[in-house]
Amino acid sequence: MKKTLYIAAREFKTTVLTKGFLIGLLILPLMILFLVMVFPKLIRSAEKAPRVVGEVAIVDSTGEIAPALLSYLRPEAIAKRRGDLTAATDEAMPEAVRQIGGERMAEQQQQTLDLILGKVPQLGVLDVGSGADVEAEKLPIRDFKMEESEAGGRLALVVVEDHAVTPKEDPETGDPAYGSYDLYTADKLDDRIVDEIRGGMREAIVEARVQARGLDRGDIGRITSVRPKTTMTVGEAGEKKASKKDEIIRFLVPVAFMALLMMSVMTSGQQLMTNTIEEKSSRVVEMLLSAVSPMELMTGKIIGQLGVGLLIMLLYGGVGIVGLMVSSLFGLVEISTLAYAMLFFLIAYFMIASGMAAIGAAVNEVREAQTLMMPVIITIMIPYMLWMPISRDPNATYAVVLSFMPPINPFVMILRLTSSTPPPVWQVWLSILIGIAGVYVALRVAAKVFRIGLLMYGKPPNFKTLIKWIRMA
Repeated sequence: MKKTLYIAAREFKTTVLTKGFLIGLLILPLMILFLVMVFPKLIRSAEKAPRVVGEVAIVDSTGEIAPALLSYLRPEAIAKRRGDLTAATDEAMPEAVRQIGGERMAEQQQQTLDLILGKVPQLGVLDVGSGADVEAEKLPIRDFKMEESEAGGRLALVVVEDHAVTPKEDPETGDPAYGSYDLYTADKLDDRIVDEIRGGMREAIVEARVQARGLDRGDIGRITSVRPKTTMTVGEAGEKKASKKDEIIRFLVPVAFMALLMMSVMTSGQQLMTNTIEEKSSRVVEMLLSAVSPMELMTGKIIGQLGVGLLIMLLYGGVGIVGLMVSSLFGLVEISTLAYAMLFFLIAYFMIASGMAAIGAAVNEVREAQTLMMPVIITIMIPYMLWMPISRDPNATYAVVLSFMPPINPFVMILRLTSSTPPPVWQVWLSILIGIAGVYVALRVAAKVFRIGLLMYGKPPNFKTLIKWIRMA
């Protein structure tokens, strides 16, 4: 046992104390820090970016669209819509985050939106008349360049069909059909400007159609708008107001848990395989086997990489939990779920690590392991591909069946546990028991392959050879 623990400590230190591992472990926090540091500079550079100035020509056969489009594209109107977007973003922000950030966060939020949306463009609308030559009106568009956007010029041309407001009979069906419009824009025109023009055309045409029928747009909006006065969730703890934000986060929590489980298991498992291959190819393993048995060596390496996987899970899992607590959303995750997540991590790790140890012992180079790893990777990707349907319907037959199928049952069960409808407790513990049995089988099979393959050199084995080794050992 002492030798096994010594090997485990050596395996842990040789993995964790390498520059590559430390960089990989810290890459996500470093990226976040980088964005925090760089974003203000990007915002300041965005303030220096040129404002788009230009005109939108329109061939309006109806004579009703151009004034409404001009009103929609006025700088004041665009600024007001952006202000409404800022207010909506602020409303969606958790109260705890808003209180922590204060005025500084509100300012940064506004600056971020300004960076995304750009400066308010100065757009004009030129009605060139219903009888204008469309091809001739396209020519000025070619002269516009985004690099010289403040110089003005023609950005786009809109050609409205004559029945865009008043429908005419469809020759095929005989039903009344509305027309639309054609839009011609300058090459490489900012897509935000294009979106503004499209939004303006939609609003202008809809408003004209409503007025042509003698209706009131406000009345139509009030008639067709039906929203619940309040949406409450009822549980054992009582009632609480539901929000769209909670729904989105509740939808993302299952995949976050599964991704955390998968990342920690696969990272430590692949590192175990790589270390084993390197020690075998450099003949270091021969010296190790002179002091310990193959079983002690494999057990020590698996335990050592278990520490690596736990470190990854605790680091990133802790960051996620702190984020939920700061956002006052920790109630979405039960304490029992965290305990189950640790249990399923151990089960998943030992099953995957056993396979990786066997693969590492069987081959001589990392590239030779790709063929043997492919079935493992494809199998592990099944829960990832099914996370959305499983999260939405966690008690479906296929989800229940997959919950009892090693080696993917830990990933599937963690998806079901963090969904809106957790599985019965008996299913959770049955999955745990099946997982433990799967770990036992995986360790025994891996031990047989590890014992034979560790000192085998030459041509890498295929699956038929591996099965032969398992039967021989």
